[in-house]
Amino acid sequence: MSNQTVTVETAKELGLLPEEFEMIKKYLGRTPNFTELSIYSVMWSEHASYKNSIKWLKTLPRKGSAILAEAGTENAGLVDIGNGLACAFKIESHNHPCAVEPYQGAATGVGGINRDIFTMGARPVAQLNSLRFGNIKLDRTRWIMKGVVKGIGDYGNAFGIPVLAGEVFFDDCYNTNPLVNAMSVGIVEKDKVVSAVSKGKGNPVYIVGSATGKDGIHGATFASANITEESAEDIPSIQVGDPFQEKILLEATQEVIRTGALVGMQDMGAAGIICSTSEMSEKGSHGMRIELDKVPLRQKNMEAWEILLSESQERMLMVVQKGRESEIENVLDKWDISYAVIGEVTEGDFLEFYHHGELVAKVPASTLVLGGGAPVYDREYREPKYFKEFKKFDMSKVPEPSDLIDVAHKIISQPNIASKRWVFEQYDTMIGTGNMTTNFPSDAGVYNLKGTNNALVMTVDCNSRYVKADPYVGAMIAVAEAARNISCTGAKPLAITNCLNFGNPYNPEVYWQFVQAIKGMGEACKKFDTPVTGGNVSFYNQSSIGDKEEAVFPTPTIGMIGLLDNKNHHTTLAFKEKGHMIYLVGKSVNDLASSEYLYSYHGIKESPAPYFDIEEEFEMQKTIRELISHNLVQSAHDVSDGGLFVALLESAMPRNLGFDITTDAEIRTDAFLFGEAQGRVVVSVSPSRETQFIDYMVSSKIPFTALGHVTKSEVRVDDISFGFISDLKNIYDTALEKLINE
Repeated sequence: MSNQTVTVETAKELGLLPEEFEMIKKYLGRTPNFTELSIYSVMWSEHASYKNSIKWLKTLPRKGSAILAEAGTENAGLVDIGNGLACAFKIESHNHPCAVEPYQGAATGVGGINRDIFTMGARPVAQLNSLRFGNIKLDRTRWIMKGVVKGIGDYGNAFGIPVLAGEVFFDDCYNTNPLVNAMSVGIVEKDKVVSAVSKGKGNPVYIVGSATGKDGIHGATFASANITEESAEDIPSIQVGDPFQEKILLEATQEVIRTGALVGMQDMGAAGIICSTSEMSEKGSHGMRIELDKVPLRQKNMEAWEILLSESQERMLMVVQKGRESEIENVLDKWDISYAVIGEVTEGDFLEFYHHGELVAKVPASTLVLGGGAPVYDREYREPKYFKEFKKFDMSKVPEPSDLIDVAHKIISQPNIASKRWVFEQYDTMIGTGNMTTNFPSDAGVYNLKGTNNALVMTVDCNSRYVKADPYVGAMIAVAEAARNISCTGAKPLAITNCLNFGNPYNPEVYWQFVQAIKGMGEACKKFDTPVTGGNVSFYNQSSIGDKEEAVFPTPTIGMIGLLDNKNHHTTLAFKEKGHMIYLVGKSVNDLASSEYLYSYHGIKESPAPYFDIEEEFEMQKTIRELISHNLVQSAHDVSDGGLFVALLESAMPRNLGFDITTDAEIRTDAFLFGEAQGRVVVSVSPSRETQFIDYMVSSKIPFTALGHVTKSEVRVDDISFGFISDLKNIYDTALEKLINE
């Protein structure tokens, strides 16, 4: 064992608390050496152990009829999608890396989440992303945004997986801390799923893929601290990705799985070798003996702890059935994939790491992993002062605009509302021929399950402004909006994965936001029968610049999967023909709270979450799915950011059609057009089906309103012309690009 002197000060320098240092000494029955302390520092970091969140995460619903792997039991969520197939899906953050090195931070985020999927035996078929940036007028924001988008595009395009959906949001609170949440979705035969498990005494342990370097060391620890003025010095903590190597690794591992000689497999993400060895060993109730000097290196003179903690990308850990090594090696040789046998499975709980014959670390696997011996904290929380202030908002004090046309032009020019074409045109959306929304835009991404009558539907959603205003209601809305997007395609929501982005958990007001968001999310998931399959917690999205500390908006991003039983019922958001009738399904409410209109046009940033009733929302979505299944509507598009006017515009633009509508005299015109009250969907109906549509809606008892009709090209509201769709579309399509290139 190393004779390096380790003290409580050493532990604090590595991000461990004094009481955690005492826990480690108790587990080991002695003082750890530096390598062992380094192991605990990364495995007990917030990023890896969820020590400040696990108590509340366990309250989320995790069981459901379609669930094949409960949250936390595998690398990603797994749900049954029929026809002997399962969908593996997960979302994770790469926020801190992107704050200091946007390109590689985003690229390796994409690579890491895809590896989580294909190590389960699933083939990734779709990617999604949820991005949050600061003020678009700041040079730093533009630098971060350009790097992140290019990183996602370059890695994903080279890897060969289409991007099917995503979202982009801007606010000053993200100036220092951008949020980059990447989601991957894969398909696997139910009986071909591979588990991240190690068992069978004497079975060899392989490291497969890229050589190990010093990139990413202590990356998990870096992700568990505030961003400061010195964070740029942590660039060695950022990994470097190689999408071409990952593509070969994908194909090789798919073939390795087919040999039947594999016991278990896990990718090396945060914390590298120590994370993979400990999690696989704990799950299989076995230990491992690892020879670190057998790990292929790309840098000289790496110390044992550096090899253990390196987060070099495109690497896997495989446990193989003893005696069948040649079957695995033949496949890896065929694909020209580097590999090495670095150890073997042992009995018991201990992980033993040797370096040039010397035992450099010996730790129990069970003390390292999530839900095992890692510490669990119940943090103090209290309601922030702003919360009651936001509730005092009085809409009657908001002046009504005299020029609604001017308002409309300004709203569709806002970076949060305008087309994100500049972003998604850098992504490959068509590779693989499975994307059913390439030419037929829908509220959610739709992937064709070839050979079946079904399609897989997916989305990512969260309006963090709503969550800041009211974390409980805002998180419920995030789940409901994701479900609404899936329902508008005609599909039924199945399950969610989440990426919970918050500030410093040691701040009681931040932790209150987290607790309230978890409670709201849990209630909504129970209502929509969308259990949580797993995900990611990202705390410390909080900057410490000088004497000022600022947390991002609480942002619990929801990634949701749904299933479309009949591909013929796939419904798009686009109006189809001039003369079709336009209806609003759901209750109209006199509400401006937390709307983009209130925030950007009036500059009022203190208001509660918008109107939301979960029972009304649930029944409305059920009705939308039934309308679609009965072929009673031609299009469906939810009313969300920007309000009804933006929803109508987004439905009109794909086919260059217009609309002529009448507002509700009982509701303020600006609230009717630009308010963001929840639970509403715009549908279009052909004249031949209108009577049946009305009869159905009356019997459903869901409120609905006749708005008007689809026109050839002009947009009219209350007999006032707002211009031609081509002009409005030009504003909408070019606004973001102009802001980026100013």
